[in-house]
Amino acid sequence: MSSRFLFRLAFIAAALVALPLARAAKNKDATGPKLGLQSWTCRNMKFDEVVAFAVKHGVTQIEFIKAHMDPAAPKEETLRKKAILDQNGLTAYSFGVNATSMDKEANRVLFEFAKLMGMKVIIVEPKNLAEWDNLEALVKEYDIKLAIHNHGTGTMYGDPATVKKVLAARDNRIGVCLDIGWVTAAGFDAAEVFRSYGDRVYDMHFKDKVIEKDAAGKATPVDTEIGKGKANYAGLFAEIKKSKWSGVLAIETDHKGFAENPNRLVSEAKTFFTASVHNKK
Repeated sequence: MSSRFLFRLAFIAAALVALPLARAAKNKDATGPKLGLQSWTCRNMKFDEVVAFAVKHGVTQIEFIKAHMDPAAPKEETLRKKAILDQNGLTAYSFGVNATSMDKEANRVLFEFAKLMGMKVIIVEPKNLAEWDNLEALVKEYDIKLAIHNHGTGTMYGDPATVKKVLAARDNRIGVCLDIGWVTAAGFDAAEVFRSYGDRVYDMHFKDKVIEKDAAGKATPVDTEIGKGKANYAGLFAEIKKSKWSGVLAIETDHKGFAENPNRLVSEAKTFFTASVHNKK
């Protein structure tokens, strides 16, 4: 046997050993939570700048807002942007938070857009509970999930009990986009709320908040760096691990200052996410 043949044989053997290991690693990564970016964080940027920002920070999963990808835009424009995302290894996995209405055909535009983009979930916050009838019909027709987003105290879905009433009455493809910062600001424990929703959490907004009081004692929720606020992230990541949840935590901020230059916020969020997933905090 020639030395060249032996070298090639050894190379093939090594590849055969490495392949299962690579697949195992890939499968392991696929079962855990993924880090994403809610493009509201980059609301001062244009679409191409958001793409460059995501590439720079190595975040491949993006949830877009209307300012960056409009569901009502011409099909050609949507496909042009999708091609740019594909070229850069990025995935528009969702969009929202979207307004909905009692007009089923107007809501259909959201589902057609999601279908064109290959999105599996749409984030919504219907202001009228009666809208759920036509939204549920569209969920069944398109087999695309809807996730209810929560804001703070006094908003339609600020209390998880309201969300659970909707879930109990609707198709299992109607679930939750858990905004961790806002549910915390409303006085709830994010880990407990996550657990109470069972398998109906389809997305999460990765943010943190503290409560600040002015001279008059008025309390206001304010964004802070993720992991430095009041959110029970230790408990939440423990629940995520226990349930083997594999959705996306999309980095998001409502803070104008962070949005002006979100680089540090996103970099620190990546570090915190990695440490939390691997229990290295």
